[in-house]
Amino acid sequence: MAIFRDNTINPVEHDRSIEDRRRHRQLVEKSIKENLGDILSEESIVGETKNKKFKIPIRGIKEYQFVYGSNNKGVATGTGEEKRGDKLGSADSSGKKGNKGAGNSEGDDIYETEITLEELMDYIVEDLDLPNLDKKKYSEVITESASRKRGYQRHGINPRLAKKKTVMAKTARKQGKKRALKEAGLDTELDRFPFREDDIRYYRVKTKPKKESNAVMIFIMDVSGSMDSTKKYLARSFFFVLSTFIKRKYNNIAFEFISHTTVAKQVNEYEFFHKAESGGTYISSGLNLALKLIEEKYSPDVWNIYPVYASDGDNWSEDNERAIESVKKICEVSNMFGYAELLPSTYSTTMYYRFNKEISDKKFVSVIVKEKKNLWDALKLMLSKELKEDE
Repeated sequence: MAIFRDNTINPVEHDRSIEDRRRHRQLVEKSIKENLGDILSEESIVGETKNKKFKIPIRGIKEYQFVYGSNNKGVATGTGEEKRGDKLGSADSSGKKGNKGAGNSEGDDIYETEITLEELMDYIVEDLDLPNLDKKKYSEVITESASRKRGYQRHGINPRLAKKKTVMAKTARKQGKKRALKEAGLDTELDRFPFREDDIRYYRVKTKPKKESNAVMIFIMDVSGSMDSTKKYLARSFFFVLSTFIKRKYNNIAFEFISHTTVAKQVNEYEFFHKAESGGTYISSGLNLALKLIEEKYSPDVWNIYPVYASDGDNWSEDNERAIESVKKICEVSNMFGYAELLPSTYSTTMYYRFNKEISDKKFVSVIVKEKKNLWDALKLMLSKELKEDE
């Protein structure tokens, strides 16, 4: 993905665009990262293909120019005819800051760039890594080792930009243009010859497969009545982004899906991301089914176990103590247990605070998402937590 400004309007102008282009690339990347939270929390992201495109607003860069500004406090210029008590430098009614009417000042240039879900995941992978998996017995899961550069391609993300190859492509195009002008009997001197999108080259990254420890992700989601449509969509977005990222990192990793109200059910992936239910809430029901699944299929001696639970934090009070005991048990058999509380109620104390007060196990990682835009920060915290503990 590359975005360019048109620098060919005045070919005799001194080339001052190099720094502008660098600042522009930084601005694009900054906008992408700032908008990650909003994009990843979109309801439409669930089930989308890697080529799905998302629009991101980019605030334009202006050329340097002199503008009239307000004088500093205590500094003003008069005409010489002022009298004692007159105020200098006061704005008229049309220039007052408090004027809320229609303005006549120039606005900021804002345009949109498009980025695919695949490119979003590339940015995530560049900034983040999964927790290191313990080496278990039968290493059957095939993972992708550290990537190596294998040639070049015309599409990619800015962190993989091949600068030298890009300059070489531009130089070759410039020489070709000179030869064409010379053959036509024209002046071959080129005052400006800016980069074009066709010049851009990115490193092609190739991964080498290798055997790695067994790993299973157990996704547990509260689908009770307190989880309204907004919370359920956010929970599904949370799990979808998490699973998409993990699938990019590991091949053949096992996934299990559990949804619960007062009763927990093991469901398939499609039902997990699309089926809606209602009813009361027993958090312990989902956790206990996960414990049963671990006991029957995923021995901690063989498997790296990563259960992740998402809820709004509301629970029937009669189940609170059972839920706390279940969290303690699941932490004992897991590499990490993640608890995500989404858009919690502001009228009551949720389980997030109970768990953090009574669960002391370092393998317990809790995050709270009070606004949709905080989803990405919560995912980063959860995915990087165990790495920090190991360092």
